[in-house]
Amino acid sequence: MSDFAVEANDIVRTFNDGDVQALKGVSLHVRRGEVFGLLGPNGSGKTTMVRILSTILSPTSGTATVDGFDVVKHPDKVRRRIGLAGQYATVDENLTGFENLRMIGSLNHLQKSFVLIRAKELLKEFGLTDAAHRNVKTYSGGMRRRLDLAAALVARPPILFLDEPTSGLDPQSRQDLWTIIEGLVEGGTTVLLTTQYLEEADRLCKQLVVLDKGTIIAQGTSQELKTRLGATVLSLSFHTTGDAARGIELIRDVSTKPANVEGTVVELTVEGGPASAAEALRRLDAADIALSGLTLREPSLDDVFLSLTGHKTEDELAPSDSETKSTRKARAG
Repeated sequence: MSDFAVEANDIVRTFNDGDVQALKGVSLHVRRGEVFGLLGPNGSGKTTMVRILSTILSPTSGTATVDGFDVVKHPDKVRRRIGLAGQYATVDENLTGFENLRMIGSLNHLQKSFVLIRAKELLKEFGLTDAAHRNVKTYSGGMRRRLDLAAALVARPPILFLDEPTSGLDPQSRQDLWTIIEGLVEGGTTVLLTTQYLEEADRLCKQLVVLDKGTIIAQGTSQELKTRLGATVLSLSFHTTGDAARGIELIRDVSTKPANVEGTVVELTVEGGPASAAEALRRLDAADIALSGLTLREPSLDDVFLSLTGHKTEDELAPSDSETKSTRKARAG
């Protein structure tokens, strides 16, 4: 058995008769029992890759295997080995939580006795026992996301694809879902995760790939990517946007990389750390430009992402009704 639960080699996916290239030769190797992260802005190709690996889409070219089975040649075998939770909850809001899990079990052709026991287990594990017989339309956003993840686990799949699993959740619900994902991995589940939350990737992912415009632009561990950016981030807060504009012209050459300016806050990646901060302060003081705040910190994944792509992560677009139906069908195997 291969050490890799998921392997994709030179995946290309085009749309509109080749006019749009969503993926341009992307290769991934996901080790068993780990969380592998796909990072990228809207339109980078993350969701397209997940749909190919879950057999919803076929690659234009290239090959991919999941648990050793080719996603094009053996889609049924792949579907029996995966769970899929898309960016938006696909549970039926007119059914109860229990009825949703029972439906998924039926679509997977599982024995009714197994599904009954499994549904109760999952509802308890995900803190939904008290709401098991309520219609999902009465659930909060966090409850729906937990139920959606539970639905992906009814058949005990060894491999789980999570496409923006915590999108739109409040901080506490996000933390709760992270804890659940960590528990799944401790139990041996392999997780491929797409996310717009850099904190999420930093906490959960063993390996990361950064996609932009259908191409891999960086890969490695969280720490390796931060080391690649290197140096220290100098953040300067000015009293007005006018002061910020004047200030950036004075201190621009303190860094060899472009500054990130947002309103009255200017951030620079600097090699000198304290020495660079002192030089920036000296120049600003000489020009009689006061600061409201200054910090020096180690680079975060947010800094790395911005440096690599030139822009920040953005929300993915909502899937169409047909995509939602395809997602549910893929779960059924």
